[in-house]
Amino acid sequence: MSTKVFEVTKAGYSIKAEVTIIGKDLLIALTGGDTPHIGTITWLGKDASSDTTRFPSHHGRFHKDDVLSEVLLKQINPVLPGTCVITAGVHVNGITKEQITASFEMTEELGKDMAAWLATRDFSTEEPRYEHYHKTYQD
Repeated sequence: MSTKVFEVTKAGYSIKAEVTIIGKDLLIALTGGDTPHIGTITWLGKDASSDTTRFPSHHGRFHKDDVLSEVLLKQINPVLPGTCVITAGVHVNGITKEQITASFEMTEELGKDMAAWLATRDFSTEEPRYEHYHKTYQD
């Protein structure tokens, strides 16, 4: 496994993306602001299927951090070697419109930097073998 942290500061706060390579798959924690947290989980499968789970926030609302995950995925998708899971949680107390706009710019920059780094990585690993596979379900 290999881990790298990318960070961008703008508009009075920072966002970081910590990516861990697990075989051919990626686990990314996208966090920042005054109260980093896990607000959403977004995944993208090898077959381009994807989904997002939004966790409850406050006053019956749900976190919306997946909008940043989508920005990040757009940048790294061309170099994704396998499955990707992104946990995201960025909270800035009293956030301004300028800071909201900056969050998208910052995440795009993080994605570009991450994509450049991923393009230099060697993802060749031994493929799993299923020598003792017993058909128990209809394939």
